Amino acid sequence: MEQLLNMPKERKEALLNAALKEFTQRGFDQASTNEIAKNSGISKSLMFHYVKNKQELFMLVYDYFHQLIHQEYYLKLDLEQKDVFVRLRQSYLLQIQILQTYPDVLLIENLKGDTKSEVINSFLASKEDQASFNCQVDLFKHIDTSKFRENVNIEKAKKVILWSNQGLINELLADEEILDLTKTTQLLDEYLAELRKLFYVDEE
Repeated sequence: MEQLLNMPKERKEALLNAALKEFTQRGFDQASTNEIAKNSGISKSLMFHYVKNKQELFMLVYDYFHQLIHQEYYLKLDLEQKDVFVRLRQSYLLQIQILQTYPDVLLIENLKGDTKSEVINSFLASKEDQASFNCQVDLFKHIDTSKFRENVNIEKAKKVILWSNQGLINELLADEEILDLTKTTQLLDEYLAELRKLFYVDEE
């Protein structure tokens, strides 16, 4: 892994993006190293200079992106912030910053699943508890419920907020301009402002 990570930045990102896309879209068994090399813009022989084989490349991609999520998302997510909408805003912006470099990172859960390779199956079994972006429990943990209207069922409100925001992230991902941080932040703030009006007491 260290050898690949020492590649020039642009080449490393191209290879990791191509491999992530191929593995998440086709799975380990059907993924083609020829396609990964082609889509990364480097030769297959050079790719295998940095990794021994397809199995090693898969494991490297899995570990790299889970470490990335841990370092650039979980460690930066401020769960001391009690306002659920501020928390959600922060969560989205952290994800978008990662997406700017790795546009397929939200598909990381697709790396899991049984394969024909016992090596890969054993590897994945050892990673069962590794977190991805699926962290709605954390996002709603210890929030300030005093901000909600008195007649609001908090637990049901959490689900509605979650469903609304899942729809929002799908809409953002469908927009080719999602990487325009200014535009995306403005749209995000507009949606979150409407949700605040629905669930929170009026703020003076």
